[in-house]
Amino acid sequence: MKKWYQNLTANYPFLKFLGNRYTLVLIFFIVWMLFLDNQSLWDQRSLNKQINELEDNKKYYKEEIAKDEQSIKNLKNPDQTEKYAREKYYMKKDSEDIYIIDIEDDRIKDSIAAAKQ
Repeated sequence: MKKWYQNLTANYPFLKFLGNRYTLVLIFFIVWMLFLDNQSLWDQRSLNKQINELEDNKKYYKEEIAKDEQSIKNLKNPDQTEKYAREKYYMKKDSEDIYIIDIEDDRIKDSIAAAKQ
């Protein structure tokens, strides 16, 4: 066995360095820490990715909350409440008639936007 190793290291000098027990322990330690440990590099990358996604969600929801708070603030005004009801739910007074004009271009834009999503 020893003769075989000597012939191999004579042909490939870098194997002499890799055959050192300290080098082997160091390589084992590096492989263990990068791939096999509970806190490995791959696990840390996936956790950081999840953290970034959650921070993006947090930012989005804070913006939506701010929009909703502004809408609530606007709806406390009776004129704004009436305007919202007329636009959103097509409500009307008894003495009024409502005509809804549906423009075909809007439907095309809406269908294109829905197809992209």
